Amino acid sequence: MRFDVYTPLLVSLLLPLVSPVVGRRMAPALAARVLASAAVLTAAAATWSLILLTTALLGDAPPVVREAHEDGRPLADPVPEVIGVAACLALALVVWRVQRAVRAERRTRRALRRLCEGHPRDTELVVAACEVPQAFAIPGRPGRILVTSAMLGALAPAERRVLLAHERAHLRHRHGRLVTAVTLAAAANPLLGPVRSAVTFLVERWADEQAATEVGDRGTTARALARAALSAGRAARPACALNFTDRAVTRRIAALQTSPPPHLWPAAAAVLALGALAALFSADATSDLVGLLWNVLT
Repeated sequence: MRFDVYTPLLVSLLLPLVSPVVGRRMAPALAARVLASAAVLTAAAATWSLILLTTALLGDAPPVVREAHEDGRPLADPVPEVIGVAACLALALVVWRVQRAVRAERRTRRALRRLCEGHPRDTELVVAACEVPQAFAIPGRPGRILVTSAMLGALAPAERRVLLAHERAHLRHRHGRLVTAVTLAAAANPLLGPVRSAVTFLVERWADEQAATEVGDRGTTARALARAALSAGRAARPACALNFTDRAVTRRIAALQTSPPPHLWPAAAAVLALGALAALFSADATSDLVGLLWNVLT
């Protein structure tokens, strides 16, 4: 218990360190999946560890202490009281952060869906009259692609095919769910914030690769990204065009000018093993704590 319960926190420090390397060297589809899965496992294990540390305070409850003294039984102290109190406060913060992330996600999805109101359900592409270059993949049944007129006007016909292929890849592979999962994981465990950033970037790289495959031209895909970035840069206010930032779009364009990265299955297995390790040690700590509390309470 004394060591196992803290292992998920150690993994929470290791995963952000390996995520940039994984993102650069591994195929984006595989890297996004394994990093998101490991992040969810680690966040769940770390949250459960906080619950275990909080539960350990039961051994210090006044009735338990009094009964132990009356019976002459020694009291087991699985964790120091100060750590249990800190874990209780951290757990309350986790609940607040996750609730806030869920509310923000719902607000964003409702706002995007309202923009598509009034269009037939079988309409995949919705064009909004707007001077800001933007493009969104809106998950749902059915999923839709929202593009502004400014974005379409900024792209050549072949580049528009790239845009649509990119957004369709987001819908087809359910990237929204993947990003939501890792966003909630980072809300529960702020140490995983860099992993969330890596996964958000990787799903865009994934969609880029899918678009390049569908269009059959990596150069055209790179030019579409560059033109979208330049158009949004001239906009009066921040825009979302193929979801880029200055550094991110530069890296994505550079990646499209090289061969697609390999899958590297052994590295993927190692990343998943990190998340599984956190879950296993958390389960072992659960068993130890149950045994200790059982001895105290009985």
